[in-house]
Amino acid sequence: MGLLDILLGRTKPVVADLDRLFALPSAAVTLEAAAGFTPTGQGAVCFATVEGAAFEQSHREVQALLDADTDRDGPPVELRQDDYGYSWLVSRRAPDQLSALVNDLHAVNSQMEVNGFGPQLLCSLAGFEGPSGRRLALVYLYKRGTFYPFAPLPDGTQRRDNALELQVRAALSGDLRIEQDLSRWFPVWGAPGL
Repeated sequence: MGLLDILLGRTKPVVADLDRLFALPSAAVTLEAAAGFTPTGQGAVCFATVEGAAFEQSHREVQALLDADTDRDGPPVELRQDDYGYSWLVSRRAPDQLSALVNDLHAVNSQMEVNGFGPQLLCSLAGFEGPSGRRLALVYLYKRGTFYPFAPLPDGTQRRDNALELQVRAALSGDLRIEQDLSRWFPVWGAPGL
């Protein structure tokens, strides 16, 4: 980046580092010790849907890759759309198989990137459950290369438990690269895998 870019306020976009997803299993140990949250075995990758045969072929390749895993327990990987029109590729594993879930998330992101659909990738999340059935997701922002916690309140309203999110941020700051800009901690209401 040159002086002119600095003066004009231009910045280079952060390059996604998908290998940061592999820090989730160690962060899960910290999260359980600090707040009592354990993995649910569910996770998902969110991306903006694109029309066209190439995108559909990429979808099928990713889904076939993950469904071919003979160690998978339960239902195969499923493709879902949310109320906002975004697509989610949802993976389910046993709760004690967080490493396998992370491999699934990484494979989806990598395959989409290799097929030229990196710009459509938005986020990945891994679900956690805490005391009294509370839900929490650790969300990886693809375009920022950072994580943030998302904790919806259990009352069914679209409100967040900000205190819990800040507690999780403090607990995991040594394990994950946490997004410092709180305005980028987007709510993922109704996200599959949460």
